[in-house]
Amino acid sequence: MKKWTRWEDWVAVGVGLIVALSTFVVPQVGASMPWMLILGILLIASGLVNLAMPGLVAMEYVQLALGVLLIVAPWLGAYATAMTGPAWLSWIGGIVCVVVAAMAIRPAMHAGHDRSLPH
Repeated sequence: MKKWTRWEDWVAVGVGLIVALSTFVVPQVGASMPWMLILGILLIASGLVNLAMPGLVAMEYVQLALGVLLIVAPWLGAYATAMTGPAWLSWIGGIVCVVVAAMAIRPAMHAGHDRSLPH
């Protein structure tokens, strides 16, 4: 698996970027700004690590966990009841991250096994 080519990780970076930058554009409710900003930055970082070092299965699980956290963040940060932009951005972004991370786990496992075999 080549570095910087996995579309799943690019999607995670994009979602992180959208979630983080939306805190400066979308009117914030409750504690949506810190939750979205921190989780967005962590998604960007995990996506870049995955892109730079494909085959790190643990990082795929980190991305999956960040996606789940993004889904539950509106309830944790008290901005789910408003049903506004921040809540929808968190839910949709989290679902996208969970799906792409789940899709990337199996290829990452195979990439890790391919590197351990002598050629």
